[in-house]
Amino acid sequence: MSSFLNWVNLVGYFKERDISRETLVRNRVMQKAYGNQLQIVIAFTYRRNGRLVSCKYRDIHKKFWQEKDTEKIFYGLDDIKGADDIIIVEGEMDKLAMEEAGFRNCVSVPDGAPPLVSSKDLPPESQDTKYQYLWNCKDYLKQASRIILATDGDPPGQALAEELARRLGRERCWRVKWPRKNEDSYCKDANEVLMYLGPQAVKDAIDDAELYPIKGLFLFRDFFDEIDSYYHQTQGYHFGVSTGWRSLDGLYSVLPGELTIVSGVPNSGKSEWIDALLCNLNKSADWKFALCSMENKVRDHARKLMEKYVRKPFFDAPYGESAERIDVMEYERGKQWLNDTFYLIRCEDDALPNIRWVLSLAKAAVLRYGVRGLVIDPYNELDHQRPPNMTETEYVSQMLTLVKRFAQHHSCHVWFVAHPRQLHNWIGGPPNMYDISGSAHFINKCDNGIIIHRNRNPEAGDIDQVQICVRKVRNKVVGTIGDAYLSYNRVTGEFRDTETHHRK
Repeated sequence: MSSFLNWVNLVGYFKERDISRETLVRNRVMQKAYGNQLQIVIAFTYRRNGRLVSCKYRDIHKKFWQEKDTEKIFYGLDDIKGADDIIIVEGEMDKLAMEEAGFRNCVSVPDGAPPLVSSKDLPPESQDTKYQYLWNCKDYLKQASRIILATDGDPPGQALAEELARRLGRERCWRVKWPRKNEDSYCKDANEVLMYLGPQAVKDAIDDAELYPIKGLFLFRDFFDEIDSYYHQTQGYHFGVSTGWRSLDGLYSVLPGELTIVSGVPNSGKSEWIDALLCNLNKSADWKFALCSMENKVRDHARKLMEKYVRKPFFDAPYGESAERIDVMEYERGKQWLNDTFYLIRCEDDALPNIRWVLSLAKAAVLRYGVRGLVIDPYNELDHQRPPNMTETEYVSQMLTLVKRFAQHHSCHVWFVAHPRQLHNWIGGPPNMYDISGSAHFINKCDNGIIIHRNRNPEAGDIDQVQICVRKVRNKVVGTIGDAYLSYNRVTGEFRDTETHHRK
C-alpha cells in the first residue's frame, strides 16, 4: 500500500483481498491523513444508528489504533439490529469478506483476540474492561437466537470464541471451522477463505457451523465412533476380558471402567480369588494393577501371587503333598513379574488411608504405569471419618460415586472388597449383597456384585470347592446372574474349573 493512498489505490488495495468498491462504500471505509508526513491510512468507521461513534485506523505496516476516549462497540453494529442470527468475526477485513459472501448480519470485535482463555471467573459487567463492547451492545445481542462465532482458527481466535461464548451463553452459540487452504494448512479467517477459495466457500463454512460445545452436554453423534467400534467389534475389550475360567465367563467378565464389589464371610477366599483373577488377566491381556491391600503384609501377598504365577508352593509343600517348591530361577522370574505387573498403594505410617488418597495414587499409577485394574481390599480398613451430620449410608454413597467416577474416567476396573456384617443364626450358606456392612448402596451402586463362598462342612461336599455367586451384572452384554464353581488348590493357591456349573 502506498504511503500516500488515494481513493483509487484504496479500492485497488481491497480488490486484492476480493473486497469490492460497493462493500467499501456501504461500510463507509475511508481514508485519513495521519502524522507530520500526512501518511494516508485506512479508516474503519464505527457507527451506532448511523452516527459516528469511533474510528479505527490501519497503516501500511498493519498497525492498528483507535480514537481515544470513544465508546467501544462492534464494527458494523447497525447491520445486526433486529437480527435473529448474528455472525461475529475477529477483524474488520473479515466483516467485509462476510458481506462479499452475502452475509450482512455480521460484526467484528474492536480489540482482537486474547492470547489465552482466562482461568478466572467472569467479572461484573462494569469491571469487564476487555469485553466492554459486548455490554455496550447488549441490546443488539439479547434478542439474537443464534450467534455464530467465526473467529480466527489460531489459538487466540479460539480463545476469543470461548470468551465470547462464556458471556453470550453457549446454548445459543455456534462455531465455524474454516476449510483447508491447501494440503498443508487451513485457512485462518473469513478473508483468507474468500481470497483462496471464493465466496461460496465462506458461505459453506457459515452454513456448516456447529453447535458450540457445552461441557457435560452431548449429542449421540459425539460418540458415534465409539458406538461404531462397539457394534463392529473393531477394538478390544468390548465384551469384557475373560476371567480365565470357562465356567465363570458366561456369568462375569471384566470390563474397563466398571466397579465390582466382592463380598463373602471371613476366610471364604475373597482376596485369594481376586489375586487369581488378576493373574489370569495379566496372562491373557497383559493388564497391570494397583493394589491397596491393607490386610496383607507385602511379603505374604508376594508369596500368594508368585505361587499362582509359577504354580508351585513358595515353601516346601505341607506334609503329605508332593508338589515341588519354587526353585531359585523361578523365584527370580517371579520377582520380575511381580515388579512389572503390580504397583502397591500403602501408607508409610500407622495412619489408615482414606478413599481420596487411594484414588489419587491409583490415578498416578494409571498415568505413569498404564494400570488397568485397582483392588481395594477391604472397605473396613480405610479411614471412614465423616462429618457429624452425615449418615453412614450417605457417606458410602458419596464414596462409591468417587470410585465409579475414577473407574469410568480412567477406563480402569475396580474391585472393592467389602465384608458382610455379623450374620446371626448363620447356617453356612452364602450371604447376599444386602448383608454387606455399611449400606445397601454397595449393591445399588456397583456394576457387578459377587459373593465368594466355600463349603466348611466335609459332610456337605468338597471343602476345596469355591462357589462364585454372581449376584448383580448391570451390563447384560458381559454377564448375567448365576453361580459358578471352581476348585481351589491349597498348595499353590490356584483356582481351576470344575464340571459343576449352575446358572440361575
